[in-house]
Amino acid sequence: MNLIPFLICFPFFAALIVFLIKDRRIRNIIVPVFVLAIMVLDGIVISDFLFVKDSVSQALYLHTHEVDLVMMGVEVLLVVLVTILSIKHKKYFVIPLSVVSTGIVMYCELAEMVKIDSAHIYVDRLSIMMCTIVGLIGGLIIIYALGYMKGYHEHHKEVCDRSNFFISLLFVFLGAMFGLVLSESLIWIFFFWEITSIVSFLLIGYTKSEEAVTNSFRALWMNLLGGLGFAIAIILTAYKFESASLNYLVSNGEKLMPAIMLLAFAAMTKSAQFPFSKWLLGAMVAPTPSSALLHSATMVKAGCYLLLRIAPALTDTVEGELVAMLGGFTFFACSLLAISQSDGKKVLAYSTISNLGLIVTCAGVGTPGAIWAGMFLMIFHAVTKSMLFQCVGAIENSSHSRDIEDMAGLIVRLRHLAEIMILGIIGMYLAPFGMLIFKWAALKAFIDAGKNSVFLVILIAFGSSTTLYYWTKWLCKLVSYNSECKPKEDKTSKGQYISMYIHAFLVIMLCVSFSYISEHYIGRYINEEYETEVAFLSRGNRVLMIILVVLLFLVPLFTWLYDRTVKRKTVPAYIAGVNRQGGRAFKNAYGDESHLELSNSYMENIFGEKKILNPSIMIGAVILAAGVITSVIMYLVK
Repeated sequence: MNLIPFLICFPFFAALIVFLIKDRRIRNIIVPVFVLAIMVLDGIVISDFLFVKDSVSQALYLHTHEVDLVMMGVEVLLVVLVTILSIKHKKYFVIPLSVVSTGIVMYCELAEMVKIDSAHIYVDRLSIMMCTIVGLIGGLIIIYALGYMKGYHEHHKEVCDRSNFFISLLFVFLGAMFGLVLSESLIWIFFFWEITSIVSFLLIGYTKSEEAVTNSFRALWMNLLGGLGFAIAIILTAYKFESASLNYLVSNGEKLMPAIMLLAFAAMTKSAQFPFSKWLLGAMVAPTPSSALLHSATMVKAGCYLLLRIAPALTDTVEGELVAMLGGFTFFACSLLAISQSDGKKVLAYSTISNLGLIVTCAGVGTPGAIWAGMFLMIFHAVTKSMLFQCVGAIENSSHSRDIEDMAGLIVRLRHLAEIMILGIIGMYLAPFGMLIFKWAALKAFIDAGKNSVFLVILIAFGSSTTLYYWTKWLCKLVSYNSECKPKEDKTSKGQYISMYIHAFLVIMLCVSFSYISEHYIGRYINEEYETEVAFLSRGNRVLMIILVVLLFLVPLFTWLYDRTVKRKTVPAYIAGVNRQGGRAFKNAYGDESHLELSNSYMENIFGEKKILNPSIMIGAVILAAGVITSVIMYLVK
């Protein structure tokens, strides 16, 4: 546990060194070394907790006066940075959000409102789980970024090459996330929370185009608004309890529910729930590594992590029901919106927001079964979605398009990328992969929660069915091809493939081992936190899971062997006797030759953004406002 300060600080040091290295060749040597060092440090901290200390939750670092002063200095610098950039781009409305939220927290510290000393670092299975995700997935994304940024700037010559700045920001992100998930003090969590907001703002605005600047400031003001709610929660907690301890607030949540609800508000802005989803959709303008980092391992998971932390205080409360309802509605609405998208990254973005909504729902319900499902959903989603984003980025660099319609026949044109993409897609919605299994586990938990969950169950059931539609469309497009499909030059670097192949291996291993993870890891966390047992898979079900995983690979293997040994006969499509080019074209009513095309249905006139996005945002705003107002009124009445 003595290495925790190094684990948090080392990525910031690595970021500084990488920023100073302009030569790409030197950077390609130094960055993997730094990533490996972070993974080793992370692994030692995880091992020390799980195997040396017998997995006992630990509260550390009681007195940190000097560190607190340094943090206050950095907070001031961040406010200055936001102010300068806001003035430069004439986005003046952002300045008050940054100044006020930071001012509230600094006043709380300088006025010594926190009089009860408490630990600033807290290590348990939930924080260790997040460290595993951040260190492993985040590190792989940085490795991927080395090769990707080279191809990106070859394809986007209009963008100034600032790869050293971009990769250094990724390291800063890792350091901030380590600090956030390992902190117990609300003041410390707020500090790292704000760093993730500002770094994501800088990543989204990397290209400096007008669209990038607009989207980056949208992300900034929405996340700073959540930060303002976080700051108010801190000062309410300090005033009521003379403490800034997150665990103390959660254990006494019924006495100060508005603070809990404000933390939930902050978490839902970070997790891009309605009405704050647009910031995450706008993040697609940035290079793909930032999308993978923001959407999988770090940024959005910070909100989910905080909600899981405060979940015990939300259990069996009106506020918890409203949080669950907002998450369920976001899950359903974004599943519908994903149907109407043909941009691969936008489909992944809507899918991300949708799945985050399911995790938010689990936290709002707050029962042991729901939290168990929510934690597993976080793990599976982080690994699978990170791999999918990386794969789409590699496809775009090689084919100069990320449109799903342009991915027809990818299994022939870019075979290795298509195979990774196929694994990622089936990992999101088919058995035996965890996303499907734990959606059903979440659904069961919601049903068990009681009669008030009927509408919630309907949202989750229909939202799950729509995911089947858009993933199947994409999957079929990858494997459908004709005789015109020829292999293309694959511009994906070895480093990118290393990252994606490790992700693919993790996706498969999680399927085989999640029963073990449940029994010895997440199940124990639930048992300790809620003092209750969680049902595990029986031995028979474990064997069935392994058989399903084996069959999943045996069937394609036999198909491949059959294709290699048996000569297939290709039969052209029959189009009423007017075929041309072997069935690839036809003679139309005017006697002209027209090409035959097969495209997906996106139903934009029903589920398009112009139809349901703004109404969904308004509904989400109403639910969220109802939660905050209800919490305040019930507190005042008491």
